[in-house]
Amino acid sequence: MINHRLPVTGNRYQSQIAGDTPAMLNLYSYFRSSASYRVRIALQLKALAFNTIPVHLLQDGGQQHSARYLEVNPEGLVPALEEGGHVMTQSLAIIEYLDEVYGGHRLLPEDPLGRARVRSLALQIACEIHPVNNLRILDYLKLSLKLDKPEVQHWYRHWISEGFRTLEIRLQLPETGLCCHGDLPGVADCCLVPQVYNARRFEVDLSPFPNIVRVADHCESLPAFLAAHPDRQPDAP
Repeated sequence: MINHRLPVTGNRYQSQIAGDTPAMLNLYSYFRSSASYRVRIALQLKALAFNTIPVHLLQDGGQQHSARYLEVNPEGLVPALEEGGHVMTQSLAIIEYLDEVYGGHRLLPEDPLGRARVRSLALQIACEIHPVNNLRILDYLKLSLKLDKPEVQHWYRHWISEGFRTLEIRLQLPETGLCCHGDLPGVADCCLVPQVYNARRFEVDLSPFPNIVRVADHCESLPAFLAAHPDRQPDAP
């Protein structure tokens, strides 16, 4: 268990589930998990102290399948966030919880139209692009459908490119600034950066997506994103 202690900026709201004294946040995470990466970015942007509890998705047959972890999260997925004995799952639900309960940097805009746009961008990445390329799908392609490595990589690159094609168009709108929406990073950027990280790992050609690359590069230069990077996690090799 690794403790991340950061200065809290802004007022910390009283947790709705933890009582008068805010409880320590425990994040069950895998360094290369896109969904865990999203939540780590959000925690860093909110400047919240948290413990990292590594769950290695490849060791021991996948530690996410162990009886011990399934008691924490019956979905057998990461991340999971525990606070005061309560466990939250699904990265976007966790991120919105953090934004609703804790002060400091806001992850969703104040205006309803802005919130709708940011949620839409985040959902496009988290629900349309990422699911067809996550570890479970890739393992199924390799182990059950017996696709070889080049075929699996072709699958990955195809669906990333398909998703990025429409996302690139959306980021051409004037609401986009240095970040996905305006000049301050939010929920959509928490989703975009891990997806670009994965695209680069799988050598996806990103030249057709200059706006995606521009926003991701800007965000990756910010301290919160640097701290959340997979290579800087305690369970990284």
